[in-house]
Amino acid sequence: MTGTSGLSSVRASYDTVAVDYARLLGTELFDKPLDRAMLAAFAEYVRGGNEGGAERAVADVGCGPGRVTAHLDGLGVPTFGVDLSPAMVAVARRTYPGLRFDVGSMAALDVADGVLGGVLAWYSTVHTPPTELAALFAEFARVLAPGGLFLIAFKAGDRRLRLEHAYGHPVDLDVYWTPPDLIAELLAGAGLVEVARLVREADENEKGPQGFLLARKG
Repeated sequence: MTGTSGLSSVRASYDTVAVDYARLLGTELFDKPLDRAMLAAFAEYVRGGNEGGAERAVADVGCGPGRVTAHLDGLGVPTFGVDLSPAMVAVARRTYPGLRFDVGSMAALDVADGVLGGVLAWYSTVHTPPTELAALFAEFARVLAPGGLFLIAFKAGDRRLRLEHAYGHPVDLDVYWTPPDLIAELLAGAGLVEVARLVREADENEKGPQGFLLARKG
């Protein structure tokens, strides 16, 4: 849920909201068929890359309470979660005891080079200034095997929103909307080539368009 700036405030904010965040967003995917379609395509690509070789896991970076980690695992790809917030990881472990969740920063993953079949960043870069995304994408590319897949969900646009209250609690967060073309350009710079993208309009609970971009490591 964070990049390289403001780690302490992001960690503290998500520690504060963890239980209510999980409660309020636990069934969010049920009403978002396009979001589920992107996750399904990602899972199918990863499964295809695993055919005929060793099965490679997916890292859900900035996994929060683990709902998308569990969704992906249910689609047939072994998935583990990583999150900066110990409280979020604790919720995820309680809710999905059969899955692995680690406390850690997605800016410095405790994963060897070139071992993962996929990396998912499901809205986990929205607190990262666009100027710092290139370093994050390079880290994701580092841990992906050749041909590995990356899927990012993000807020599509070009603005910053200051959040001081969310999920019923005070928080200290900046939220960034990022142009899809910029995401694609920065991914290409990290050696991650665009496969597909989707931009959908905001639903009733969102403040702007939502973007999804699937890329492959060359």
